[in-house]
Amino acid sequence: QLQASGGGLVQAGGSLRLSCAASGRSFSRYEMGWFRQAPGKEREFVAGISWSGGKPYYVDSVKGRFTISRDNAKNTMYLQMNSLKPEDTAVYYCAADRNGLGLINDYWGQGTQVTVSS
Repeated sequence: QLQASGGGLVQAGGSLRLSCAASGRSFSRYEMGWFRQAPGKEREFVAGISWSGGKPYYVDSVKGRFTISRDNAKNTMYLQMNSLKPEDTAVYYCAADRNGLGLINDYWGQGTQVTVSS
């Protein structure tokens, strides 16, 4: 199971750090990542990271602003979000999949709300 936390209300230009804590099993061999869904829009991929922590990858709209990382010893993944924009407002979900992230993944977190005010 995955538990996302760290969302909140922040002004444009501010920062937030999301966490995704895994429990019930080790996710050290799973690719993990973040997705988001804004009101009236489809869920979209934001960032992903391989099981080893290397090769992070991002959607173009967050490159240079967001940083994904993981600590397998703590079974936790993070998303550091800087220079936030109002268009980043969404519910953010963490996910894990043994065979690579997609729209359907083995595990999903419950979501945490991020609201960026202008």
